[in-house]
Amino acid sequence: MDTSSLIEALLFSKAEPWTAIELSKTLEKPLEEIQTAILELQSKLQGRGVVLMQTGDAITLGTHPDASAILEKIYKEELSKGLSKASIETLSIIMYGDEITRGKIDYIRGVNSGFILRSLLVRGLIERKPYPRDRKSFMYIPTIQLLASLGVARITDLPEYERIHGEIEKAALGAETMEEIPIENPKPL
Repeated sequence: MDTSSLIEALLFSKAEPWTAIELSKTLEKPLEEIQTAILELQSKLQGRGVVLMQTGDAITLGTHPDASAILEKIYKEELSKGLSKASIETLSIIMYGDEITRGKIDYIRGVNSGFILRSLLVRGLIERKPYPRDRKSFMYIPTIQLLASLGVARITDLPEYERIHGEIEKAALGAETMEEIPIENPKPL
């Protein structure tokens, strides 16, 4: 597999922005090769529904601007529906998890939570911030608006906060161990 395809796979699987330096370290390739591969990927995606988006030194995959009208319609329909059981579960983990990462959320739930996190972000129920221990990751927290709508001033005012927070911390222990294990020369499944 060529470098531009590997970059595409990383951007797709992580669904979060990467810098060229992070890609260089992860793929163990020279920065110049990564920069050339990014340009190749951008060229490969011409005329497709997915585009390479860039902000500052970070890149990610996004939808083509010409698809915005149909996507806006879908998002409005999605927002008009109530929260699914999976969304409520994910939101609860975030509220009681105290600045929890996607990896920990996925580990606790046992499934990929990317779509649900995106939906909760769009609804303004959660926000993501850079994770201090790993620049490639983000942590998720409830928004002030969510807390206000629940009638609580602080997260710790949630019902049975200490007990449930402790259970989530225990459940996430395995994810922390997995995050600390360096992946060397990952092999395709």
